[in-house]
Order: sequence, then structure tokens, then C-alpha cells
Amino acid sequence: MAASNGGAPLVVFDFDKTIVDCDSDNWVVDALGATSRFDELLRHLPWNHAIDAMMGELHSEGKTAEDIRDSLRTAPLSPHVVAAIKTAYALGCELRILSDANAFFIDAILAHHGLAAYFSGTHTNPAHVDAAGRLRIRPYHEFGAGAHGHGCALPTCPPNMCKGKVMERILRQEEEAAAGAASTTKTRRRRTVVYLGDGRGDYCPSLKLREGDYVMPRAGHPVCDLIAASPPAAAVRGWAGFEDLARVLLGIVDAEIARAAAAAEEDAGAGAGAGVGAVVPADCRTLPARQEALMPQAVRVPN
Repeated sequence: MAASNGGAPLVVFDFDKTIVDCDSDNWVVDALGATSRFDELLRHLPWNHAIDAMMGELHSEGKTAEDIRDSLRTAPLSPHVVAAIKTAYALGCELRILSDANAFFIDAILAHHGLAAYFSGTHTNPAHVDAAGRLRIRPYHEFGAGAHGHGCALPTCPPNMCKGKVMERILRQEEEAAAGAASTTKTRRRRTVVYLGDGRGDYCPSLKLREGDYVMPRAGHPVCDLIAASPPAAAVRGWAGFEDLARVLLGIVDAEIARAAAAAEEDAGAGAGAGVGAVVPADCRTLPARQEALMPQAVRVPN
């Protein structure tokens, strides 16, 4: 377990092209020689249904779940990402994954790199190996005949998963936890949330974040253009490569821990009658100059 640190933010990662430097679905079908067939399936089926159908065809050709795991073990994962995950965890951050990949692919990659224990939860499309040994991949939000779907009107959300709906639930849980803690502590606000992503589906959860939170879009990827056209309330801190990801993320973590420590000292001083003037509310985002210097600067994304 990471050391408890009340100022450490909750960090939520996308997976494909954010933790691993590939699309894990495409990585598997390419590695198993099924690229052309998958492209054909995509002409007739939504992505989530197509990857499930592709797994069925691979199974019928004799490919096993272990063959799929083997292909995933070679997916590219930068040592800078590994270091960022381990350092953020050691500093007290809770880490989660919010991804439109699937549980089997994500679990296989994290297990191979020894990273599974660093994450408290994964929100993704469910997957399991059935009794016949065939990998089944289901949508996070059921859609199609007889299903209501996720109900989000934003065109950037695919039919099988609205990450914004998931982020809303995460934020509600954070606010409930903060409200419960407020009865016994001076906690005034839920934890800061940092969200990292790259694709169109990462725009909706970015819009759910509020002032005091951070969104970290990958430069040169679709979410960057969407954020540039209509920014969220959260502070935007872009990253261009995985070394940059680590630098920006850990800069945010350090700054938030420093901010919380300063607020705690001010609260303690006020409680002892040693404070001068009013205590700054914890949700105020103006930082003393020495802390502001820790904060990574926003990356401007051209329109």
C-alpha cells in the first residue's frame, strides 16, 4: 500500500496510447495475422462488436487465450510511464484506469509488467474466457436491440462506453467521501482529480472535471483538438511524449501535495490563534509563489 497522503490527487489514466503506446486491439489482431479480416468486420460492425467477433474467429482458427496474452506481452510500454506510475503511487496517489480497451488485454499487460497492484480499479469493457476457451468481450454500456445505451448525446462517445458517465460516478464517490470526512476533519473539498488521455472518447470525461482538477491530453492526438476548440473547467496540462507525461504528472502531484501541506499548516495556525487574517479556502486555486513554481505550465494547443 502507498503511504497515505491527504494532498495527493486521484490519478485516472486512459490505457491505449496513454499507458501503452499502441491501440491494444489493433496490436493483438496485427500480431495474430488478422488485420485484413478485422478491417472487414469494422465495415459492418461497431468496434466493440467487431473485436468480440474477431476473437471468435481467432478461436475457431485454433488461437488460444494464451496466444493472445503472449501477443500483449510485447505491447510497447515506456519505462517513463512505469516510473511515473510507481512514483505517483509512492507519493500517496490512488491510481485508476478508465479505458475503452477491455479487461483481458489491460490485465495481461499490467500483470506482465508487474503493475497491477498499483491500480485500485479498472473501468473498462468486461471480458472473460468462456468454457470453450474463447475470449468474449462485451460493451461497458450495453447497446443495440433491447438495450438503453449510455444516453450521452456527445458525438465523441462510442456507443459501448461513455467515459463521462463513469467519471461522473467517480466524482460523486469522491464528494461523498469528502463530505463524510468533513464531520471529523477540516476537509473542505474532495481530492483533486487528474485525467490523462489521447482519444475522442477522452473528451467527455475531461468536461466532467471542475476547477481545481487537471486534464492531461496527449499532444497531436484527437482529444487535444477537441479541448482546444472547447476547453473544460479543469486546468489543461498537455504532454508530448512519455518522458513529458512523467514530468508533467509528477509536477502536478508535487504541487498538490505542497498546496495541501500549506493549507494544513495555515489551518493549524488559525486553530492555535497564531494565524493572521482569514484562512484561504482549500478550493482556492491561487498558490503562493514558491508552490506556483512547482506547477507545470499549460501547453497551448494550436487551433
